[in-house]
Amino acid sequence: MTTTFSNLNVKAALNAIESDMATLPEKIEMLIEMAAGLQKKPKNLQQLEDAVFLYRRGLELCPADYPILKARCLSGMATALRTIPSEKADLLLESKTAYETALPILEEHASPEEVAEAQMNLGVVMQALVPFHEGTMQEAIQAYQKAVRVFDGQSYPQEYAILQNNIAIAYLSMPLSPEGEKMRQAMAVQSFEAALKWVTLIDHPSEYAMLQNNLANALQYLPSTHPVENNLKALAAYDEALKVRTFQDTPIEYANTISNKANVLFNLPDDVEHPDRGNHNNLMQAKIYYQEAYQIFSQYEQWERAEVVEQALYEIERELEG
Repeated sequence: MTTTFSNLNVKAALNAIESDMATLPEKIEMLIEMAAGLQKKPKNLQQLEDAVFLYRRGLELCPADYPILKARCLSGMATALRTIPSEKADLLLESKTAYETALPILEEHASPEEVAEAQMNLGVVMQALVPFHEGTMQEAIQAYQKAVRVFDGQSYPQEYAILQNNIAIAYLSMPLSPEGEKMRQAMAVQSFEAALKWVTLIDHPSEYAMLQNNLANALQYLPSTHPVENNLKALAAYDEALKVRTFQDTPIEYANTISNKANVLFNLPDDVEHPDRGNHNNLMQAKIYYQEAYQIFSQYEQWERAEVVEQALYEIERELEG
């Protein structure tokens, strides 16, 4: 069997901790550092599994009088576990347990930022567990809201943006009564807009595009007495996202955004002052966007998304023929 680069890293780490040249805390820190390096930008699934292995080895070595090292092994392992793709809830549940075990220790011994990062990650896990009926959106939001007390917009704009985005998505995913639907949508829009006060196109392009795209999605479906106004705001937000999301750099995200923009155009009159004149021009533009999105989704084997867009194209053809 060919030895991978990841295996070499693991062997190097294990050889290092067998050496007498380092103290026990130094050996554990070495394992944590090596594991963190593997999971930062993993090239394959094996590197994430190797990271989990190294964190587990660190936990085995951790004596009771080094609680912070134990917490960092647990927190790092939890992050690696939640990143490993799986169709079952097992790894997410193990990740949840690790975060929940680490957090009281971090709260006692670590910086507020380190605690907030773990709370933020726990929120992601709780959100991912909802489809398995092992977590709730309320639990995810509670974890995010604890993290946002530390990761404020002024000092930590990127973390704040991600938290507000996740909070908004959680709101939009919560099952509510029809009476609560309008409030939920409004709270989601408020979260996106709050993040955009601190995230700029120049300094944080990726987060900026994500927030603008998701804000536009929320505006598009916001129950309102002014749907045309909301749709125009949504179009402007999609255009902001498309300043970052290009076919060359981020094809899947680009295709998502242009297909979302097409959804707005499908329902928008050509002349908002005279809606009775129809929307033939907007339908034609929407058709162009859908066709491009369909080609991209098919090219990258995003078959479910391609199927949705194909159905939208069918609906547009019916409208144009009618």
